[in-house]
Amino acid sequence: MDVSHILDDMNDPQREAVSAPAGSMLVLAGAGSGKTRVLVHRIAWLIQVMGAPSWGILAVTFTNKAAREMKGRIESLLGQPVGGMWVGTFHGIAHRLLRAHWQEAGLPREFQILDSDDQFRLIKRICREMNLDEAQWPPRQAQWFINTQKDEGRRPEHLDEGGDPFSKQMGAVYREYQSVCNRGGLVDFAELLLRSHELLRDRPDILHHYRERFQHILVDEFQDTNSIQYAWLRLLAGKHDNLFVVGDDDQSIYGWRGAKVENIRDFQKDYPDTRLLRLEQNYRSTGHILKAANAVIANNPSRLGKNLWTEGAEGEPVNLYAAFNEVDEARFVIERIRRFVEEGHRRSETAILYRSNAQSRLFEESLFQAQIPYRVYGGLRFFERAEIKDALAYLRLIANPEDDASFERAVNMPPRGIGARTLEGVRAHARDFGCSLWKGAHDLVKGGALPKRASGALSGFLDLMEQMSSGAADLALDELVSQVIAVTGLSEHFRKSRDGRGLDRVENLEELVNATRQFSFDAPLETGVETEDLPGADTFQIGETAENPLSSFLSHAALEAGESQGDAFEDCVQLMTLHSAKGLEFPLVFLTGLEEGLFPHSMSSEDPVRLEEERRLCYVGMTRAMQQLYICYAESRRLHGREHYALPSRFLREIPSEFVREVRGRPKVTRPVYSPAATRSTEQASGYRLGQRVLHPKFGEGVVLSAEGQGGSARVHVNFEAVGAKWLMLAYANLEPI
Repeated sequence: MDVSHILDDMNDPQREAVSAPAGSMLVLAGAGSGKTRVLVHRIAWLIQVMGAPSWGILAVTFTNKAAREMKGRIESLLGQPVGGMWVGTFHGIAHRLLRAHWQEAGLPREFQILDSDDQFRLIKRICREMNLDEAQWPPRQAQWFINTQKDEGRRPEHLDEGGDPFSKQMGAVYREYQSVCNRGGLVDFAELLLRSHELLRDRPDILHHYRERFQHILVDEFQDTNSIQYAWLRLLAGKHDNLFVVGDDDQSIYGWRGAKVENIRDFQKDYPDTRLLRLEQNYRSTGHILKAANAVIANNPSRLGKNLWTEGAEGEPVNLYAAFNEVDEARFVIERIRRFVEEGHRRSETAILYRSNAQSRLFEESLFQAQIPYRVYGGLRFFERAEIKDALAYLRLIANPEDDASFERAVNMPPRGIGARTLEGVRAHARDFGCSLWKGAHDLVKGGALPKRASGALSGFLDLMEQMSSGAADLALDELVSQVIAVTGLSEHFRKSRDGRGLDRVENLEELVNATRQFSFDAPLETGVETEDLPGADTFQIGETAENPLSSFLSHAALEAGESQGDAFEDCVQLMTLHSAKGLEFPLVFLTGLEEGLFPHSMSSEDPVRLEEERRLCYVGMTRAMQQLYICYAESRRLHGREHYALPSRFLREIPSEFVREVRGRPKVTRPVYSPAATRSTEQASGYRLGQRVLHPKFGEGVVLSAEGQGGSARVHVNFEAVGAKWLMLAYANLEPI
């Protein structure tokens, strides 16, 4: 039989994996080494060469897209449909089992699947019926707890609550939730796997049937399996030596959502006769990028180990850029993207990667201002994120109490005991009297038309808003936003969340404060420019600069959230977190924010297990780059509302110097910069000395930190005693040496 089409164009380790005899095998497949191709060709080999029936093969992956692609490639390779083969996700295959054996699984024939939103709404209703205060017991937290227990294979009766009040209360919610689901024939995503595992465990006849049927089980992305998924696989495989798993422990980056890197590391212990095969030849990246990535990941002590290499070009070294601050970092990235596009490349060949969602804000703003289309891959743009919209709703109410949409969003966020019935009463009053919800709420409270508890909760909200509004005029914009986030309890609400995303939401709120501070700095009056000094001042409308700073920022936020993101089909720069980037590749990649406390994250830097995952995340980011990789860090960055002078990430120190090219070195002791003469002409200039004290007519005394640019674009970074560090355009700054 001619099987050359199955083995053609493969390297020796790939051929060895595809044509291996029956038996358990662990294929340790490095980034860009063709692992999906190996899986597809292995299945074709099993059918055409080893005579395995297609219905005797089970192939499991993690996304529906990957499953569809795999099946299509198998059929294309074989030149015929593969009837009876089970190719799907863990959840999809578990669902198939439960549909076939609904009665044995204790389910109604037409059981319904709850998606994540449906599950949340049900849990929220249960918490309300249990009279739980949402501020203390957030439904999202309960949802996270329930799904985590199911992923670990635990039912409510298996919980060891001990004396922990949190576990005790969450256990009670879990019990009630499971009871409601059982009565209604409802199955959530986590339940699919747990229920199908219990079906196979408790029904030996059904288990025997599927063990006999599936003589070959193949698993993709094995390093991402959690406890229940691996238990499910082991139960189905039994003592048969028939598991063919493909994965990479160096790309295990989902520990925060339950993935167990130990599964791939312990596989050979669980299956002692397993053959281990490494795929180390990379078909994606240049030699310099691979050598740099290898050097970083080699610092993880508990890895199985491999070394990526390529027959392709060495390429250029990894480019390292030390930015003055996060604004300079964004400016540099956008400048390089412009140059890349001018050289004839597509914008979609570029990706900006970051550790935290909050970092996207400055890049989004800079791309928008540069009129470069972009897309936030796998997530929402900054001003579209729920926590940002929550904070903006309060700010809009301060700016305009008649804003009904903002009233609806803010009135019970975070939860303060204002229920749906109270809100409906406010809406009805507003409709009947043709007034705003704000006015309607005041009327109902003053008129005593609400029950005492509802009236107290609503009155508390109105008092809070009036208190914040009364002091708003005396605060700088960033101070107002910081106060709103703190006083309303938004920050504390998300900080207490245990759904795994609370910290990201808090960081986004802190970045909103940074955004308002930067917005204030960017406004014309903040750079020392008088209206009459601007070109075209004779036609400039004073009203445009006299707008209230809060209203101006809210308009800015609305515009940023509007048309700035490109359509899916448009040629756009790609922005994404490092977690979202896994599985993707781009000719040009910017890996940003490589600073201690940011990446690795401050919550991981002292924990050896978490630090290893952070290093794997860095490795994943580096190996997304095909031709050019830029790594950026900022010498100072606004974090948690304060200016931080950060240390470069330890991951940078782990890259050998021969693989790195510094795009620009650190600032020297002095640097010539340009300052306007009395005529405001930038053609005549004199230099400032770094560390020199200067006086600004509005910001007061400060110290020169650094400078950049020449002529009309020259600007200087000054740390002012009264307002902190600011970048100023020298042509308009009116600085005086002291």
